[in-house]
Amino acid sequence: MPSYTAPVEDMMFLFEKLRDNKKYNELEKYKEVSSDLVKDILEEAAKINQNLILPLAKAGDENPAVLENGVVRTPPGYKEAYKKYIDDGWTSLSCDPKYGGQGMPKTVSAFFDEMLSSASLSFKLYSELSIGAYNCINHHASDELKEKYLPKIVEGKWSGTMCLTEPVCGTDLGLLKTKAEKQNDGTYKISGQKIFITSGDHDLTENIIHLVIARATDSPAGTKGISLFLVPKFTVNDDGSIGPRNGISTGSIESKMGIKGSATCVLNFDEASGYMIGKKDKGLNAMFTMMNLERIVVGIQGLGISEIAYQNSLAYAKERKQGKTNKTKSTNGADFIIEHADIRRSLLNMKSIIEGERALCFWLSQQTEVSLNHQDEKVRQEASDFVSLMTPVVKSLFTDLGMEITNDAMQIHGGYGYTKDQGIEQLYRDNRITPIYEGTNSVQAADLVFRKLSNKNGDIINKFIDLIKSETDLDNEKIKPFTKEFKYYLDILSKFSEWINEKTKSDKDDVSAAANDYLKTLGFVSVAYAWIKVLDISFKDYNENKNFYDDKINTAKFYFEKVLPRAELHYKSAISGSSNIMNFKFN
Repeated sequence: MPSYTAPVEDMMFLFEKLRDNKKYNELEKYKEVSSDLVKDILEEAAKINQNLILPLAKAGDENPAVLENGVVRTPPGYKEAYKKYIDDGWTSLSCDPKYGGQGMPKTVSAFFDEMLSSASLSFKLYSELSIGAYNCINHHASDELKEKYLPKIVEGKWSGTMCLTEPVCGTDLGLLKTKAEKQNDGTYKISGQKIFITSGDHDLTENIIHLVIARATDSPAGTKGISLFLVPKFTVNDDGSIGPRNGISTGSIESKMGIKGSATCVLNFDEASGYMIGKKDKGLNAMFTMMNLERIVVGIQGLGISEIAYQNSLAYAKERKQGKTNKTKSTNGADFIIEHADIRRSLLNMKSIIEGERALCFWLSQQTEVSLNHQDEKVRQEASDFVSLMTPVVKSLFTDLGMEITNDAMQIHGGYGYTKDQGIEQLYRDNRITPIYEGTNSVQAADLVFRKLSNKNGDIINKFIDLIKSETDLDNEKIKPFTKEFKYYLDILSKFSEWINEKTKSDKDDVSAAANDYLKTLGFVSVAYAWIKVLDISFKDYNENKNFYDDKINTAKFYFEKVLPRAELHYKSAISGSSNIMNFKFN
């Protein structure tokens, strides 16, 4: 089984030193969230993840969730761990105190999301969708539904799901067939089948609150006729107590490559009673509140799995002997593999990406809170545009690089990485879903180039580039070599953005073919931007903690020399166009 130590020191560094968003620091609701409080939370989070949840990863992989006589049973140890998890209040961390939550900002809860992803992604998924459902209900449901359902979700006694996909449609939700028939009392009868539903059924909570998209019987075809409904597994009485079973049954559990401890279900809705959330035929708008936040969390899943893969690769490289290096230190014929240049390159590649991603995610967490909570509507909108721009980047880049990092981790472990003994191959398998669910990474790339670069509020990508330019124009002489190099790649991003803009008008196949390359270029440059912010602090505060900041400076140096150049390669590949791709004749 892999070992894991939560990177609390690095997380606290970000919280204490990079909480530099002026608008975020204007939010009154987080004035009392002190460094001491956050450190206490993260240290307790580390304990529960390292000691209680980490062992569940192997248990869930070897004894997956099963469907027995219509009942879904979670792996051994899950029920006991989940009880401790909710008793300690972890489901309520970022929820509104009005409904029993602790009211912590995403600058804190994102760190907890990362720890959980490192410890056991399968276990995490049972509560993760609950927080997504909470956010959606909190933003769009009536006060009556909020008061009836949110306290139990926040407490963790009830869980939530997101029911979109059907056998006939995945990304193209306009094709859905699930129907909703209005009743005289204002409720709806929901009928249809949903597939690939994460945590669709299980034995951890008293009730499961499904958020289901469906088409009312009198609504138009296509995406314009989609509404959102709250459909509980068990009906809920007026006094909040649980009533009889609703018309929902589990048809099967998917047999999957990874995340085997998570029950991915086929759900059948047979005239199940539901309540409309938000406006009729505006269901996708409401559901995207859940989906967009969830996509960022999926990116964090890739980061978390990358972290545990790196930690175990580093430990293994320090204890495994193999071959001699050019500067051998061995007296018995072999050196530790960490002395080999290629192994060191792989490890630094992992480390530089992970720490850069974590810093970028922290920046995004601040923007997210501003977009949700700032008093100035204009400020909220600008932050929202930046979050919208970066959501597909974080979701896709972090998960794609998670595949690269877990693959390299297996390679460092050699034959042991391929066997189940070390648990490294499970990290690869568990992470493989992250580039797929919540919209495949190719869909994310298309969404980025066709919808996110500009909107009704203007040219968002250039506003982002202008922001980066203003924040990386620094006087410190020690950082100048980094900022000079960074400017070169920022100019490439600007040229690439102009190319995308022009091609959108003339040849959309060129844009489609370039979408993934563009996302990667934007992603690598954005991570470099986060590294510049880290470097600025590292040079300014160097004497406070020389060893820590030396590590940061040298890790950043690797990123700028060995990783960031990939941004230019993606640009050069993309601008070759799509003519050969589209004209190629497959036999």
